Amino acid sequence: MVCATTVLSVTVIATEGLSKRFPRVTALDRLSLDIGPGVTGLVGANGAGKSTMIKILLGLSPATEGRAAVLGFDVATHGAAIRESVGYMPEHDCLPPDVSATELVVHMARMSGLPPTAARERTADTLRHVGLYEERYRPIGGYSTGMKQRVKLAQALVHDPKLVLLDEPTNGLDPVGRDEMLNLIRRVYTDFGISVLVTSHLLGELERTCDHVVVIDGGTLLRSSSTSDFTQNTATLAVEVTDTDTHHDGTRALREALTAAGLSLHVGEEDGLPGAGHILLIEATGEETYDVVRDTVAELGLGLVRMEQRRHHIAEVFRAKDAASAATGAPSVPAGTGAAELALQKGGGSDEH
Repeated sequence: MVCATTVLSVTVIATEGLSKRFPRVTALDRLSLDIGPGVTGLVGANGAGKSTMIKILLGLSPATEGRAAVLGFDVATHGAAIRESVGYMPEHDCLPPDVSATELVVHMARMSGLPPTAARERTADTLRHVGLYEERYRPIGGYSTGMKQRVKLAQALVHDPKLVLLDEPTNGLDPVGRDEMLNLIRRVYTDFGISVLVTSHLLGELERTCDHVVVIDGGTLLRSSSTSDFTQNTATLAVEVTDTDTHHDGTRALREALTAAGLSLHVGEEDGLPGAGHILLIEATGEETYDVVRDTVAELGLGLVRMEQRRHHIAEVFRAKDAASAATGAPSVPAGTGAAELALQKGGGSDEH
């Protein structure tokens, strides 16, 4: 393992051949990662090994083989030093119902070594950041699921760690609650410079939050890439127009005109903005495609809402791999907990574990 000073400058988390085996199952299988500063998403279906990896990184569970370092500290020998510098948000509800958010977060701050006055000040600031300042003196037992998740995030941040590990932070939240939590997670890094490793079984909710995404299945690494690499530009032009009195279905009129002009349109459409039509997906063969679309929209007298080069969604990368594998008869991913299922889960309502 590289020395601590080198790891601190370029690497937040590093693993090398990390494995964790139980009598009947292998939770992690020779996992090698190099994660830098920023917000990193660790995504995998339930049972893929995400929580096991976090326990090893915190020094709470020994690896069967391999090595790992967090902030330059070896997890096998410096677990206490890691836990002093890292905040942890557990997946499951573990909050005492009969104490207030202030009491709990102050207690956790004191356990992390902050003196009484500093602990109270940090608690007030942290609860304000997560949106619980007005409710900070109410017993936690009366909180909604979303509020409880914010308390867990607050206690992970109160001691000003260098890194926070968030295990399924959107668990049990509705779509609005998910969006609010994901925005908070992004601000942890942008506002305070604290790096984040966030686990999820939903690809879509990490796409707009994370700088880097790590995908594992059955304890095996499938892919580790920057989000921009996952969502790179395609040769597809996304066009959306409004309806007019002359063309009551502007999308249909544009589709027919562009087809007549010899452009190739992809099968299917995507939902557009309220009050506009659907988004047409057009194969962009060159700059002339933009000119044809622009001129056709003008000739039809339609309102142009957008015309932009489209980006992949992360889930589409895995759908494409599954489709290619099906065509060749080869397995697309290692046998495990089902990355194909994972790839289709792009977000949505509550999920219980």
